[in-house]
Amino acid sequence: MTTGLTDGEADEDFLQSPFIRKQGNIYKPNNKDMENESLNEKTMDDVHTKQIDLVNRDPKRINDDVVKVDFEDVIAEPPGTSSFDGVWKASFTTFTVTKYWCYRLLTALVGIPLALIWGIFFAILSFLHIWAVVPCVKSYMIEIHCVSRVYSICVHTFFDPLFEAMGKCCGNIRLSTVKEI
Repeated sequence: MTTGLTDGEADEDFLQSPFIRKQGNIYKPNNKDMENESLNEKTMDDVHTKQIDLVNRDPKRINDDVVKVDFEDVIAEPPGTSSFDGVWKASFTTFTVTKYWCYRLLTALVGIPLALIWGIFFAILSFLHIWAVVPCVKSYMIEIHCVSRVYSICVHTFFDPLFEAMGKCCGNIRLSTVKEI
């Protein structure tokens, strides 16, 4: 099927109208919105294969409040009292290397089991939140909505007339204070 096009465009054989062909179909989208969606689907990475930063190991700074203890924070000599320079250097090196390797040894021995325990804990916590807490809260909100309607009807039926009558009875009461000298 041939269609006559204007403005110097060449005649083409179209199976569909030019407008539909220009927009693309569901299998090969040509419009930008559908193309961006398909690109987003391709670029989504699995969270389990996420790259980790080996240099900055606390990017969200969750351990800023942890005490950062250096040699100068623990051992300091006041002015006028000083040890031999070799002892001071050896003390600094011993403290720093001991702290470094003890931390590494503890993380090697206890870090992986604790990571396993914390992974299980947060998996259970996520599971309970998704499958128990949120549905219970939603259910409670639905049920409390019905209760609130009944409560509202009761208040408007019984208490509004009572308080309105009490207001009319007490509305004409005037109080005045006199200061005696």
